[in-house]
Amino acid sequence: MRLTNLLRTTASAAVVGAVAFGFAGAASAQDGAQQGPTSVDDIIVTAQKREQNLQDVPIVVTTLSQETLEGAGVRDIKDLQILTPGLIVTSTTNESVTTARIRGVGTVADNPGIESSVGIVIDGVYRSRNGVGFGDLGELSRVEVLKGPQGTLFGKNTSAGVINIVSEAPSFTPGFAGEVTAGNYGAFGASASVTGPLTDQIAGRLYIGQREREGFYNVTIPTGAGPFPSGPRTETDDQNQNFWTARGQLLILPSDAASIRLIADYSKRDEYCCVASQVVTGPTGAIINGLTPGGTGIRGPISPNYAASTPLPFSRDVYANRGTEQSIEDMGLSAEANIDLTSINATLTSISAWRDWESINGSDVDFSGADLFYRDDDGAFSFALEQLSQELRLAGSTDSFDWLIGGLYATEDLQRNDSFLFGPAANGYFSTLLASAAGFPARGGTFLSCLTAPPVPIPVAPGVTVPANLVCASQGFVAPLAPGLSIAAGSGYEDRYSQTSESFAIFTNNTWRVTDQFELTLGLRYTKETKEMSTLQDNIGGNGAVCTAARANPLLAGGQPLNALLGAGLCINQTNPDFDGRAYTQEFEDDDISGKFAAQYRFNPSLMVYASYARGFKAGGFNLERSSGPTVAGNSNPSPIDDTSFASETVQSYELGFKSTLFDRSLLLNATAYQQNFENFQLNTFVSPNFIVEAIPELDTRGVDLDFFWFTPLEGLSFSGGATWTKSEYGDFTAADLQVPSRFPSLSLLPGNTVSFAPEYTASAAMSFDRSIGMGLRLGLNLSAKYTTEYNTGSDLLPAKMQDAFTLVNGRVTIGSENDRWALDVWGQNLTDEEYYQVVFNGPLQGSSFSTLQPDGTYYNPAADTTTYNAFLGAPRTYGVTLRVKY
Repeated sequence: MRLTNLLRTTASAAVVGAVAFGFAGAASAQDGAQQGPTSVDDIIVTAQKREQNLQDVPIVVTTLSQETLEGAGVRDIKDLQILTPGLIVTSTTNESVTTARIRGVGTVADNPGIESSVGIVIDGVYRSRNGVGFGDLGELSRVEVLKGPQGTLFGKNTSAGVINIVSEAPSFTPGFAGEVTAGNYGAFGASASVTGPLTDQIAGRLYIGQREREGFYNVTIPTGAGPFPSGPRTETDDQNQNFWTARGQLLILPSDAASIRLIADYSKRDEYCCVASQVVTGPTGAIINGLTPGGTGIRGPISPNYAASTPLPFSRDVYANRGTEQSIEDMGLSAEANIDLTSINATLTSISAWRDWESINGSDVDFSGADLFYRDDDGAFSFALEQLSQELRLAGSTDSFDWLIGGLYATEDLQRNDSFLFGPAANGYFSTLLASAAGFPARGGTFLSCLTAPPVPIPVAPGVTVPANLVCASQGFVAPLAPGLSIAAGSGYEDRYSQTSESFAIFTNNTWRVTDQFELTLGLRYTKETKEMSTLQDNIGGNGAVCTAARANPLLAGGQPLNALLGAGLCINQTNPDFDGRAYTQEFEDDDISGKFAAQYRFNPSLMVYASYARGFKAGGFNLERSSGPTVAGNSNPSPIDDTSFASETVQSYELGFKSTLFDRSLLLNATAYQQNFENFQLNTFVSPNFIVEAIPELDTRGVDLDFFWFTPLEGLSFSGGATWTKSEYGDFTAADLQVPSRFPSLSLLPGNTVSFAPEYTASAAMSFDRSIGMGLRLGLNLSAKYTTEYNTGSDLLPAKMQDAFTLVNGRVTIGSENDRWALDVWGQNLTDEEYYQVVFNGPLQGSSFSTLQPDGTYYNPAADTTTYNAFLGAPRTYGVTLRVKY
């Protein structure tokens, strides 16, 4: 009976109309006044799969209430960063490629074959990729960010932490809420929510929201005279928003001892994302300009190498000629049942879920105005994921013992289509680039090009052009490399990857209250993971013919193959005929025992100290991309490898902390010191010209987390925040320690250095003021800010990818009625218009970063770094107004 009574009276009865786009006001069923936590005792979390006060849990948890989320303008996972020290969330080529990192640890999301290190759980259902969990979060009850390994209760792939999102459940108190938002960049959004009883035993909730916004980038599509036409793109902005979402729920109370919560949700996005802006433009920029209609296809000035470069000014003005369409469809069903077993003082919980997610994308792969490389949005470049899961838990308690046992079974069907197509300017680009790189003799101020067809002179520098289609034999080449042999426009590859996986786990988590002051917690989890992946790779449009000819064509002097002279540049993965028609299957199986042990001692009601040890596990898998290994002896050709698997990742974590409650339980002050040791850290990085996944032998992170929350004596005024000091470093390793030793040059900056996206210091703070001002009105003031020290945004740690220290500030002013019938918000995000990079990355096939072995043991020399570096930019200042009504 206690469960049903609780649900009837409080299951979201405190919220009758929370809507997205920033409004999450909690309304009491009794008086309708806004109610957030008013003391430390009100802060409830479910970090251990049971409701507990935050100060009783031996875990570092940043908990964010409705009021806090509303004041900071949180709408999706990326918005959570400003409220959570130590959390960084970024997106790259499209919004489905989203990565969350905690304490400097996370998994680059460009390859769906590698799963997340930070788990995202929404209403008890695990999302296996961060991008799958990205989107409008709708009506929220609270968000909990759990730091450190959480595998015992939250399962696999939570080795760095968990973002646990709890949405509003249906209420038996009738309510309606509506919202309209307008802002700069043409932003417009609207949502509506209704909840209430359908019968005495069934309550429902329906939320529908829609959001639009113009893009943050200004796109120049080159026009004018040139050797090749521009691409078909017509959109002059990018990174826009255009999506809608719906979420329906039923809360069923079939008896006094049981509840069932059913959730169905659907989201659809049709947007454009993402182009990129140049940070440094290398010498290949001259070739790109020469191949672009109008003569300008990339930001300048052009630098000969990184050592002699000056970083380009921050700018949202970019060049593109191909579409960046992103169409994302996400849907799911879940059923959570809770049954009270009063005879044993326990609750049986069942969570069944099905989710289906698909992203279809287009891409201007070269991020320039020249039509070099692209991906069409016809489904040839897409990612789909279907997931089924069933979790059972039985949790109970006695006077001195809290116990929990459970099991989880999940299946996942992943489909990835990967494509890479050459535009009409690609042949001219390769021939010019490779001929110059080979050091062909200059004739009359020009470089010889053997491959360009039709014959078009290509300027590579002021007064310097490349004559096209010259007879290669005049330079000592003979058949079968015929003059005019070219990389045809529209040729490329289309590969298919299909992966199925099964995961089975059993787990237990138990707390023994040895005395009223001393508690011990032991948790264990056994996980078994199996994966099977099928690959079909296919070159199209005659792709590979140039590589084949180059391999067979000897130089008359010395007999060295042409491809070796050009550094295997004609036989990169995208043009290598050895990939054509490859079909093979791989299998992976692993199991692991993870767990946690914690001891906590409460000196008095205001102070608890704890120490804990935890072990986390993240299963291995497969790199779902063309992978090549050591070159073939004698012709410098990268050879495809059939084994693209990578090892499972494990972590051991140690924490020592205290949780204190001061000043009549109005101030929360917590601190924790931690040490985490990762083995086989799964690194996804760019090793030209493709992404690879490599298991780095060791990664260590240590630091301190601080959190505070102060309910001040002044009515309605509270402060919250925290700080994190983190030192995350790779261990020392050599080429022999890698799965593919030939990758070491591109990873040679890692040993002993700070991990990417691991700022040494981050600090967050938020102020909230909400109280009546008379005349039936209420005033709300919210200000939130986050400071982050410098960090490297590249997984290869190249110096061009550094992000300087920066501060983000959000604010909101609300005026509304005391009874919450209406409210008007004036809000701003990134109020100071801070300019910062999400990710800096290598321009594809535009220069090289690593060269020969250097005296410091790395393969990096700034004077030999000819790469063009691009960046995906952080969001600019946005502002607007929101009108909310509620009944």
